[in-house]
Amino acid sequence: MGYSVGEAARLAGVTVRTLHHYDEVGLLTPSGRTAAGYRSYSDADLDRLRRILFYRELDLGLDDIASILADGDANAHLKRQHELLLIRIERLQRMVAAVERELEANTMGIELTQEEKFELFGEFDPDDYAEEVERRWGGTDAYRQSQQKMSSFTKEDWKRFMASQEDIGRRLAEAMRAGFAPDSEQAMDLAEEHRQHITRWCYDCTYEIHRGLGEMYVADERFAANYEKLLPGLAEYIRTAINANATRAGA
Repeated sequence: MGYSVGEAARLAGVTVRTLHHYDEVGLLTPSGRTAAGYRSYSDADLDRLRRILFYRELDLGLDDIASILADGDANAHLKRQHELLLIRIERLQRMVAAVERELEANTMGIELTQEEKFELFGEFDPDDYAEEVERRWGGTDAYRQSQQKMSSFTKEDWKRFMASQEDIGRRLAEAMRAGFAPDSEQAMDLAEEHRQHITRWCYDCTYEIHRGLGEMYVADERFAANYEKLLPGLAEYIRTAINANATRAGA
């Protein structure tokens, strides 16, 4: 079956002028001509056009696309497209994460230069979006305390806060890796240090609130992922240590 240039353009969502240009530069020359001399595109031509448009979507130049398509192996094309899509997805995910981090910083009133934003939040993945935090806890004293404290953080305050948080998480992972039970003195002491860290930097973290945080670290996949990347099973280990510590304190 042959397709006119107009039909091919309509199917592909491009202009007739684009197809004329591809023909002129030798990227997509139609397989046939009608009796009147008009371009006629075959199914194979449209398959090639689809590949061209895919690579154009990835911002490749026409010369680069011509070089890629010189290899007629269909499976090789699919594998390359799959690889390029994964790269694009990873890049977009990083961009989304960067925007979310800056939104969080702006919402919390952090005044930083562009250089400081790159330095401070380059590897930082916030636990929650500010909108969700406000929706879930906006009416609590803890939320009001955290807003009051953290909105006045300087760059150095944020660096110390994040370093302390990462250090506690690292040492909890080391305790688990070393074989200390989550209800051992070592693990409970680290859980208490975690509670005091929150009280110092964010809000008065009671044992009841701390128990709730421990549950959230396991139930919410975003929190769990932050700990699981340090050590598989760490989120559950921390929850158990938090509960054991609260029980030890009689709470």
